[in-house]
Amino acid sequence: MHRRALFGLAAGAVLALSAIGSPAQAKTIVVGGKNFTEQQLMAEMTAQLLRAHGMDVDKRAGMGSSVLRQAQENGQVDVYWEYTGTSLITYNKINDRMSPEQTYAKVKELDARKGLVWLTPSRANNTYGLAMNRDEAQKRGIVTISDLSKAVKGGEKLTLACNAEFAERPDGLKPLQETYGFEFGRANLKRMDTGLTYQALQQKQVNVALVFATDGRIPAFNFVVLKDDKGFFPSYALTPVVRKDALDAAPKLADLLNGLAAKLDDDTMAKLNASIDVDKKTIEDVAASFLKDQKLI
Repeated sequence: MHRRALFGLAAGAVLALSAIGSPAQAKTIVVGGKNFTEQQLMAEMTAQLLRAHGMDVDKRAGMGSSVLRQAQENGQVDVYWEYTGTSLITYNKINDRMSPEQTYAKVKELDARKGLVWLTPSRANNTYGLAMNRDEAQKRGIVTISDLSKAVKGGEKLTLACNAEFAERPDGLKPLQETYGFEFGRANLKRMDTGLTYQALQQKQVNVALVFATDGRIPAFNFVVLKDDKGFFPSYALTPVVRKDALDAAPKLADLLNGLAAKLDDDTMAKLNASIDVDKKTIEDVAASFLKDQKLI
């Protein structure tokens, strides 16, 4: 399961849900967000964007994934940015391998039955990835996971850092290696907390690390994400999702949110996330600067 499915009913999330109260009124747009940097940034950008266009906004960021989704289904949150793979696998319990286009079409269809409208997906796909230090990848001529497979099968002793969950999951490391026809081997697999994989790779304690594609540390540490040329990893396209009732009451939401989605891709999100996590800028300042630079406000 992707990390977004793992956020439980943390105390802060429960408090946030309690604070929302009764279903959102049409005159106020309730904007939600999960409890990690990218989601908090998207909630802030959405709130600033809608306010700049004359809407009243109540922002509720920092919620657990399941709590937030339930709040939207219950009419307590009007809009938040969800990932296609999260809806497909976590909320709709579908584990079939699908293309990004098929994934989007399926969640759009299934969630419409629950009164939720998936707008236009961005080009930001915060899925799993395997990363290397750029200089080493170039030196070894590794661009794709197939190149990595060839190198390992050719006898190169490459080590991988990944979290324990990915190493054990039935849809994680083992099927990835089966898909690409190689195996790191027990001695070359280093299990650690997710955040430590970036540090281990930066310090060259390992050759390859499991990462999330839009993490700000990828550009900050000069990593390169290997191309998943066999399409193993699910698509997690970052997409605005709006309650149909809220969209009917405020139709211009679609154009505003689609306009923002059109400005987002992997590199853009990684740089924005890095501005917060690495450069220590405030979420509010990063959101405002981006919206102004893109002439959205």
